[in-house]
Amino acid sequence: AMDRAGPTLRSIIAVNPQALAEAKRADAERKAGKARDPLQGVPIVIKDNIELAGPLPTTAGSLALKDNVTNRDAPVVARLKAAGAIIIAKTNLSEWANIRSTHSMSGWSAIGGLVKNPYALDRTACGSSSGTGAAVAASFAAAGLGTETDGSVTCPSSMNGLVGLKPTIGLVSRTHIVPISHSQDTAGPMARSVRDAAMLFTAMVGSDPADPSTKDADAHRIDYAAGLSKDALKGVRIAVLHPDAPQALTAQFDDQLKLLEAAGATLVEVKAPDTKGMGDAEFQVLMMELKSDMDAYLATTPDTVTTRTLADLIAFTKANAATEMPYFGQEIFEMAQKTGGIDDSAYSDARATSKRLATNAIDTMLREANATILVEPTYGMPWLSDTIYGDQFSGPSASDLPAISGYPHLTVPMGLVKGLPVGLSLIGPKYSEAKLLAAGYAYE
Repeated sequence: AMDRAGPTLRSIIAVNPQALAEAKRADAERKAGKARDPLQGVPIVIKDNIELAGPLPTTAGSLALKDNVTNRDAPVVARLKAAGAIIIAKTNLSEWANIRSTHSMSGWSAIGGLVKNPYALDRTACGSSSGTGAAVAASFAAAGLGTETDGSVTCPSSMNGLVGLKPTIGLVSRTHIVPISHSQDTAGPMARSVRDAAMLFTAMVGSDPADPSTKDADAHRIDYAAGLSKDALKGVRIAVLHPDAPQALTAQFDDQLKLLEAAGATLVEVKAPDTKGMGDAEFQVLMMELKSDMDAYLATTPDTVTTRTLADLIAFTKANAATEMPYFGQEIFEMAQKTGGIDDSAYSDARATSKRLATNAIDTMLREANATILVEPTYGMPWLSDTIYGDQFSGPSASDLPAISGYPHLTVPMGLVKGLPVGLSLIGPKYSEAKLLAAGYAYE
């Protein structure tokens, strides 16, 4: 009711009708001394590209999937349920996780409308996990799940004043999540504190036979909240990257660096290595994987879904342009359809190039500083939502290198700049989530 009235955040697509019954069972178990986990009975929201068993469809924000009732729990959702969490709602998102158009407006979907930022209602909540960011910031739930291909957990977390973790690729199953790219897609926790994010992440990690990338995940199943300590930054060497940024953001970042030093960290300035060609190669990869991965996902949907391929989605969007394309088109869908998918002759080289450049850039900065963590501003400030010109990104973006390399990326709130939330990014090598969370907790 608060989501649709009052500030009209439009962060929620649908409320889970089974949530109250599940909550009553959780309360009864807790009262009987049978609480399974710290998440027992904790209300969680999930992005509506993640499947949830029951009567709700998984829409990715598109009318093409309004009847996509799969009656499947994504394995990451099943893990949260097994830990006792209650999925109370599915959240709005940038339609198709922001992969449909080169002129998209983050947070808008044909199903859910436009998500508003709770800190400034005329500003973007970023995307594509816009609804989860706004809903958790507005205290509609204790925490939530987003998904990221490149920036879709970390940007809305930063711009809604939240902690967000984009995990190492392969720690969290992607099965039964509407895909973009099997090279870069992952779900991640979004919460109001590092401890909350760590508790949620602990329940999410695990191997899934249906997702080969997770074959080693069980070896990394630990209690990520147990190692949190306010002393975790003592003696830690941190590589610091100062990107081009507005003066007010740079000043805020520099103030936060003093806090890291006061907490015992040694800071070493680094410069970003040349990554020319990385972005173009990444875009090629995303186009080719989108075609193959989306076709594979749509083939598993129920017969009520009539769009069975990416080509079908393009035709559906054209046929329903008044509702699906009032503000922006589907240029990226059309570009992806023209590729040969992952069988395209350019695919292997593009993926090798993008991953090599991203991995080498992070590794080089950490090595030159003899550091275990790289720190930089996450993004700039939230821009005005604009139905004519779409997203107006300005300022830095820390998401590309960890997204493409598959390395983990934690963003934590570093206060307000001109009244708007901004984030501090902590990036490390593969499987360094425990160190990043501990450092983020100490900073927090």
